[in-house]
Amino acid sequence: MSHLNDMALFVEVARARSFRKAAEALGMPNSTLSRRISELEKAIGLRLLHRTTRKIELTEAGQLYFERSKRIVDEARLAHEQLGAMLEQPSGVLRVSLPVDLATFYLTPIIGEFARHYPGITFEFDLTPRRVDLVAEPFDLAIRIGKLEDSSLITRLIGRHSRHLYASPGHIEASGEPARPADLAKHECIGMLRSPIWTLHRGANKVDVAVRGRFTLNSVGMIRALAVNHQGIALLPEKIIADDLSSGRLRRILPEWQGSPVNIYAVTETRLIPAKTQRFIEFLSSRLMEV
Repeated sequence: MSHLNDMALFVEVARARSFRKAAEALGMPNSTLSRRISELEKAIGLRLLHRTTRKIELTEAGQLYFERSKRIVDEARLAHEQLGAMLEQPSGVLRVSLPVDLATFYLTPIIGEFARHYPGITFEFDLTPRRVDLVAEPFDLAIRIGKLEDSSLITRLIGRHSRHLYASPGHIEASGEPARPADLAKHECIGMLRSPIWTLHRGANKVDVAVRGRFTLNSVGMIRALAVNHQGIALLPEKIIADDLSSGRLRRILPEWQGSPVNIYAVTETRLIPAKTQRFIEFLSSRLMEV
């Protein structure tokens, strides 16, 4: 890279036929520019310039070196400009594995906004519960929620769910309202599979409650629907039930307490990702970190 930079400096001097004019155009001291060209001549073992007090002329070797250097420098600049344009407006197919509930309740409007910003990108989304193999399958990235398994994959935290307790007015009327977290053990609670313990926080206080209920499942959307239909108390992110809350279909209970936040991650096979993937991750992070 240093040699290419010195080559670019030489091209500017050769074009200007003046160290002073080239130094002014480059925004660097004349003495520094002269020293760099002298070092370049020593490095390649050729005298490139005839220097006099009045003017600079190219030697025969300097003329050949100028023509070669000009072509290389111009190609490098063009490649840099093309890369910059590609980074500004990335294109291609973006293949992403997404959790069904996150995609349905959060990401659809965010992805629509992203698509308007980057019209050159097309999308292929896999909305299944399975953990795709980012090494063996042709995905650019996966969005995952909750605790991640140890692996060699690259993970980046891009968002966080805050969760609260909700129940329908009908359920509260029929079963009563818990007054403290321990009361949840006596109520019908709608839980996630393999998560029988709800950890609740109030400031510095933390309590674990073993919940029970007739329904345990792996769909946040269905947990919400069951709660709306008076089947029990649910621990859910507020944005998922915002419409139900404003319409009165659900009420927040134990409002001083909240559940442990759930992290949202972008997972890639490598840190060396294309611009389309990098922009998508950055865009999601800018929106989901506000959750």
